[in-house]
Amino acid sequence: MIKSNWDIDQELGLWYYLTGYPGTGGVLRQEPGDFEVVEKADHTYTNGPYLICSLKKINWDQHRAVKAIASGLGISHQRIGFAGTKDKRAVTTQYISIYKKTEDDISKLSIPDIVLTSLGTMQHPIKLGELQGNMFKILIRDIADKSLFSSLENFQKSMSDGIPNYVGYQRFGVRRPVTHLIGLEILKGNFQEAVRVMIGKSGSRMDEHEQEGRACYMDTEDAAQCLHLLPPRLSLERSVLHHLVSNPGDYTGAVLQLPGTLRSMYVSAVQSWIFNTTLSMRMRDGLSLFEPETGDRLIWPDGRTDKTTDATVHAAKVQVKRGKCALALLLPGGTYVPGDGYDDENIQSILQEQGITSQMFEKMSSILGTTFAGSYRPMLMRTDLSCEVIDDHLLAKFSLPPGQYATTVLRELMKTDPEDMV
Repeated sequence: MIKSNWDIDQELGLWYYLTGYPGTGGVLRQEPGDFEVVEKADHTYTNGPYLICSLKKINWDQHRAVKAIASGLGISHQRIGFAGTKDKRAVTTQYISIYKKTEDDISKLSIPDIVLTSLGTMQHPIKLGELQGNMFKILIRDIADKSLFSSLENFQKSMSDGIPNYVGYQRFGVRRPVTHLIGLEILKGNFQEAVRVMIGKSGSRMDEHEQEGRACYMDTEDAAQCLHLLPPRLSLERSVLHHLVSNPGDYTGAVLQLPGTLRSMYVSAVQSWIFNTTLSMRMRDGLSLFEPETGDRLIWPDGRTDKTTDATVHAAKVQVKRGKCALALLLPGGTYVPGDGYDDENIQSILQEQGITSQMFEKMSSILGTTFAGSYRPMLMRTDLSCEVIDDHLLAKFSLPPGQYATTVLRELMKTDPEDMV
């Protein structure tokens, strides 16, 4: 185990690398085509009002792409459903559903670097989480020390054994890691501060106009003035500002202008940050990610969960070793609340330090229209990783189930500056 020295890793709860091998270094996404993602799903098509399409996009932020498609079709973005959020600087292929639009409507749509292909119709929309997983093909460029390629076979075995199932950078952002910070303010009902963080907090590698516009709002909270400064590409931020210009002081309404999936992402990012931090605390204190202790939580492939006791811990160790179930951590919410296990106590301390209660998740569920009941997430992720050396570059191929992050695999492999991974 190696401690990460990157400040952002400490901020996002990604305190450690489990593998002791030197990182390959290198750079991701020098070109969008270096990072390819293909969503896996199994849809059954029937007569229905929801048109199912394959969406291929190049270098598009997910939410901005959905808004662009909705605008081109003359509909609300809320009529478009998708199963998972894909990377921006990448070539991604996924499924979306569009309510009450036809193949002919889609054929007339023309948006640069977006290709929509009509596949059929269904009775129900595609919802978050309704996918089998994702397949990745990723080129890591400019690896300076090619001698590190000799440790690839050992690393591939480590990936089969398991590495920490951290929630990856794209859930939070790297150049502007604010998603969980916005979510914390929303959970506490501080919508004005949530807007202030969303609009005003600065980041790295911003152009002059973005930097000026964000600094203006952080200093003045003048929506009209900031609206003139922020570049048009920041359409989500601008929609919030437009609402505040028309409805001064209505910060809750401003947040509700955002797509429902994005609003829910802010709060779920808080849950993800708590998971990362709790997992790192377990590693810091020397507890195993592979063998349960009394009070640990378990999850089975069918979603069933349990908690070990003194009487069941031996049997649990056998079940985990055989791969029948896995160690898990709680993502707290309105329904699932921490108990008295070691990890649960750490979660409780984080919640208390942040001033978060289960009632806050319940309240935001009603305000935002999304349920934040809580859930369980395995501590480990595993994948069959294949690597191919191409000159000074490394091509990595692997697949992951829903909710797991390619950047978590690559972070463990590369051990490089997170800003070189986005």
